Amino acid sequence: MDDQENIPVNPRITTGVQTINDLIDKRLSRRGFIGGISAMAVVSAAGCSPAQEASPEVAEEAGVFSFQEITRGLDENHHVSDEHIADLLLRWGDPVFPDAPAFDPYAQTAAAQERQFGYNNDFIGFHPLTVAAGAPARGLLCINHEYTSTRLMLPGVTDRPLTREECAVEMAGHGGTIVEIVQATDGAWSVDILSKYNRRLTAGSTQMALTGPAAGSDRLKTSTDPSGRLVTGTLNNCAGGMTPWGTYLMAEENFNGNFMGRLPADHPETENYDRYGVPGGWYQWGQHFDRFDVAKEPNEPNRFGWVVEVDILDPASTPKKRTALGRFKHEGAESVVAPDGRVVIYMGDDQRFDYVYKFVSAQAVKEGDRAANMNLLDEGTLYVARFVEDGTVEWMPLVHGTGPLTEENGFRSQGDVLIETRRAADLLEATPMDRPEDVEPDPATGRVYVMLTNNTRRTTDQIDAANPRANNSTGHIIEIIEPGGDFASTRSSWEILVQCGDPADPESGATWNSETSENGWYGSPDNCAIDPSGRLWVSTDGNERTGAADGLWAMETDGEGRGTSRAFFRCPVGAELCGPRFTPDGQTLFVAVQHPGDSDGATFENPATRWPDFAKDMPPRPSVMVIRKADRSVIGG
Repeated sequence: MDDQENIPVNPRITTGVQTINDLIDKRLSRRGFIGGISAMAVVSAAGCSPAQEASPEVAEEAGVFSFQEITRGLDENHHVSDEHIADLLLRWGDPVFPDAPAFDPYAQTAAAQERQFGYNNDFIGFHPLTVAAGAPARGLLCINHEYTSTRLMLPGVTDRPLTREECAVEMAGHGGTIVEIVQATDGAWSVDILSKYNRRLTAGSTQMALTGPAAGSDRLKTSTDPSGRLVTGTLNNCAGGMTPWGTYLMAEENFNGNFMGRLPADHPETENYDRYGVPGGWYQWGQHFDRFDVAKEPNEPNRFGWVVEVDILDPASTPKKRTALGRFKHEGAESVVAPDGRVVIYMGDDQRFDYVYKFVSAQAVKEGDRAANMNLLDEGTLYVARFVEDGTVEWMPLVHGTGPLTEENGFRSQGDVLIETRRAADLLEATPMDRPEDVEPDPATGRVYVMLTNNTRRTTDQIDAANPRANNSTGHIIEIIEPGGDFASTRSSWEILVQCGDPADPESGATWNSETSENGWYGSPDNCAIDPSGRLWVSTDGNERTGAADGLWAMETDGEGRGTSRAFFRCPVGAELCGPRFTPDGQTLFVAVQHPGDSDGATFENPATRWPDFAKDMPPRPSVMVIRKADRSVIGG
């Protein structure tokens, strides 16, 4: 979700600090990339050194695509490459439990929404279930519901305040859904609404525990929770991740927008909240629920902006907000195991001029011992990235008592450092980025791909080596190379994989491989996935600004084809594509089509499309789709 225009940006950018665009510009200059060279030359020169390339086995498979590319365009329906089938799996309002009422968009209730599939599906995780030989394949699908598009979701609300029940419906539409799915003999998937694993997690009713260094802090205590250890709900869950021990990570992103009210200028949390844009005032919940009014519950915003871990095999379990992973606008939380066995979680803070992070657990994963791994994310070190123009990345620890993270600067404990992660990273002089979203590690190559969506607020005096363009409306992708595949390393290297935009426009600064067609380029990379063959797939949020729909592209990352992109899936008008996720055999791809019909001025009564039902009495419905091939071969060829 693109952040709102009324959100303040990182105050460091007014002080002359080097930003990522400055670094990219200097980095390219140092390598002789200035002055009329072709996009192909840029991409080829930016490749890894031989020592950093994937193994021959992986490189031989990675980056090879044989599907027929679709054309750029923008209309009311979705489109997928020939020979692929795109099936609807779950729509907003579909039943998750056998007692769920039939979906009625004109008579919505919070009680009904709690039993139905939520709104604006984003992250998708897949966990295979063990089945008997010869039985149909089964798995658990874990799906985030990032936010609610009030004017598209609720009828007749464009010019009036929401009722308490309507606000409760929105709260029930947030959070996540866990469902069991089963595969038929022809490869199609369906939801098993009778499964014991099915679950809804919402902003309005799901009790969650705060764990880790910040748990119990006075700054997390409220009138309803004097312990500072128990929170009702999770919200604005954007991307996320799945852990090696089979739990689901829900990343809380634009939590600031759910709060309203005002704090006095001298309140202890005012400066903290200003750095996060609290209160954002995007929702009316605080009119009916005191905890979303900062004047009535001034500590409540500190209880959001975390990563939530959910035990998907126990629907009665209490989800845990793991404070050791820091508090910011988490786009995602993708994990990988380092060579020494410790788990590493990569995260982006999705705001213009904010940072890239990784968390390294203190203890190693115990393979085959799920119970021993269930609290690994409570102890470890959170790092923030500084990108240097010589091509190195310095991972700086956010540890209380080190460097400027002391009581003299207002940090009395590690809990304070984590509650104010952004300010702590400011003091460490991390590199301000162009909206870092998904950060995806590839365990086979030691590479990590950082999606940088856009930053139209960056000026010419704020560019740096890793963010080279002012008024960056189309974004770029950075590749981090962890030395020897050691994801726990505190020093890495980095390159630019591609700068997005129209390669036919010399003013765009785009750096695609010259083999990229007129349909293959895009703007605003957002989510990504690495398929079982090691190939990178990129989805977008904001490509409509270039005149074409958002969708999914296949991206080559190795050899002569590095930087070549091919269009695979196109969303209906107003929608973005989220959560691409492959099954382990590469034969199924799940995608989330979020906020279809949400163009300027669109409402419940007058959306830009009525996808996917195309019925006069039905509004557009965010949906999860399943992409497969009739012959059950690998997606993308």
